[in-house]
Amino acid sequence: MTTLDILKSARSAAPTLRGVDTATKNAALNAMADALIAGQDGILAANAIDMEAAKGRISDVMLDRLMLNADRVAGMARGIREVAALPDPVGAVISHVERPNGLIIERTRVPMGVIAIIYESRPNVTSDAAALTLKAGSACVLRGGKEAFHSALAIVEALREGLEKVGLDPDLVQLVRDTTRQSASDLMTAVGYVDLLIPRGGAGLIRAVTENAKVPCIQTGTGICHVYVDAAADLDMALDIIENAKTSRPSVCNAEEVCLVHRDVAAEFLPRLRERLVDGRAANGLIPVELRLDGEAAAIIPGTPAGDKDFDTEFLDYILAVGVVGSAGEAIAHIAKHSTGHSEAVVSRDQAVLDAFATGVDSAAVYLNCSTRFTDGGEFGLGCEMGISTQKLHARGPMGLEELTTYKYIVKGNGQVR
Repeated sequence: MTTLDILKSARSAAPTLRGVDTATKNAALNAMADALIAGQDGILAANAIDMEAAKGRISDVMLDRLMLNADRVAGMARGIREVAALPDPVGAVISHVERPNGLIIERTRVPMGVIAIIYESRPNVTSDAAALTLKAGSACVLRGGKEAFHSALAIVEALREGLEKVGLDPDLVQLVRDTTRQSASDLMTAVGYVDLLIPRGGAGLIRAVTENAKVPCIQTGTGICHVYVDAAADLDMALDIIENAKTSRPSVCNAEEVCLVHRDVAAEFLPRLRERLVDGRAANGLIPVELRLDGEAAAIIPGTPAGDKDFDTEFLDYILAVGVVGSAGEAIAHIAKHSTGHSEAVVSRDQAVLDAFATGVDSAAVYLNCSTRFTDGGEFGLGCEMGISTQKLHARGPMGLEELTTYKYIVKGNGQVR
């Protein structure tokens, strides 16, 4: 099928969900999860094809994002079941107003219709996006990257089997077969077929969609995430937070990319940071973090001199840009200049600093004495997420079910005229 054929069939399938009750949607989601587990062998075999083709072409960190195993397939199924357990947003009354003339005006959540998702080499996005879209009452058209095509196809085939088992149209979940730029362009310009387009991937993909889309789109975030260690920080806490934010999974968008340290504690803290992230990790057989240091940090510890773009780069790797600042205000100003508006953290025991950071940092998620790695739909209690929105209109932060709906006004009367 061509991309246009897929869009047409998705547009035809979408209305079939409008009258489907929550119990049926949940049954479909659980059937989809069951089908993933039942189809695990085929999914892993398809993933092995993708992994073999990608070796030597993408970094080891990105290979980890691409790789599936039994635990990850089980996690995908669990994510779908978690979505099934969430309240259904469709039909929820957001506001209820009774006018003096007797009119009752209710703002009510309704499905988008057709949601298209362009994403890169993370196979789990396939099942997450399908589950969230279905529960939100819409059809989804998935367009993954060529690196994960076989994996995504096997996953979608399983999900469609689950839909068929409960009598829903399998065309509610579809995968674009064309992985060239043309299919991405087709989705961006599919006026009349796509109600919402969501890009999920690197800076290049996000930029291409936001600059060229003629259909409504939500900008999901590249994450140049910061952790600021204040003069009043608990330094042991700061080390634990930074190690988690940088090394627990460096290839994801909520991983820390920049560490800012107050000048008053830099001489004490930076050697401890190097010991924790570089020497200690190497001694334990772990990948050490490359520290890219501004001039002041480089005068305190050895590392790689920071280049012009290092404080504006989403490394997605074991690399951390480190800078020294003279105040919390200077840290906030640095973040305003270099952040992508995703997630930022401060470590401090000074309530005034915490308050200033929470108020002054204009990102989707601001963390006070905790890791940036919590910016995630599951961690926020939203189930699996569609992505992290770094824009300010309609959706911001982890995008769950409510963010995948729109609303309409239902006005009830008894003969009123104007």
